[in-house]
Amino acid sequence: MKVLSIQSAVAHGHVGNSAAVFPLQRIGVDVVPVYTVNFSNHTGYGAWRGPLIPPADVAEILLGVQERGVFPQIDAVLSGYQGGVGIGDVIIDAVRRVKEANPAALYACDPVMGNAKSGCFVAPEIPELLRDRVVPVADIITPNQFELGFLTGTEPASIESTLASVDLARAMGPSVVLVTSVERPDRDAGVIEMLAVDDAGAWLVSTPHLPFKANGSGDVTAALFTAHYVETRDAAVALERTASSVFDLIEMTYRSGERELRLVAAQEFYAAPRMQFSAERVR
Repeated sequence: MKVLSIQSAVAHGHVGNSAAVFPLQRIGVDVVPVYTVNFSNHTGYGAWRGPLIPPADVAEILLGVQERGVFPQIDAVLSGYQGGVGIGDVIIDAVRRVKEANPAALYACDPVMGNAKSGCFVAPEIPELLRDRVVPVADIITPNQFELGFLTGTEPASIESTLASVDLARAMGPSVVLVTSVERPDRDAGVIEMLAVDDAGAWLVSTPHLPFKANGSGDVTAALFTAHYVETRDAAVALERTASSVFDLIEMTYRSGERELRLVAAQEFYAAPRMQFSAERVR
């Protein structure tokens, strides 16, 4: 499997491609990483150094990759945080050209906007860009519950209302939706959930909720789910593998006391997921 991953990069820590590439490689995926920024660290520190890569330069890199004859080999395009409208246009164009070269390729978009606690933390034009132009060309999207609500103009809470919101999102274009950070009011105490939906049905998985915010964990989640889905075309299996790996990664990080993901130390959890969580069919 070969994945074209168009995302940010940081020297210290693990977000964007600096979070997604190694776990993908560890499960045997050949990754073609294209960077949209090259920062010293993620912006959660409040200060960072390094450049935003101009969209025209990102487009040039993608053109060079295409000229090497790589696009027909791409099984999936993966994108995450989008810093501006310009880079969105570049990603949309790259997806179009990859699919022209390989019609079986899938596009997985993590529509990063914000979360329920912090609200939106992207530029004001990004949510509309994602909703109106990017999501409609995606095959897989991986929003959290807050982002799903913005995309669909709803307020998902219960399983029923979240499923209804997913149906609206799927009507926009994507056939596969992974909803992360599902926090329904009637869930068991001390757990957090993920919901995966495709044409075959809907599945929910619950994991213990750790009192810890790990920057980059969403990027790992989107990457692993995409790869497992492309391999198996089974949303339940992809969900179980992803939940297993990501929980163990976050738990290892939490127990270490470190701020940054223990991405390398946790590598066996990607290569051989413990499959300690079972997905429950909810539709």
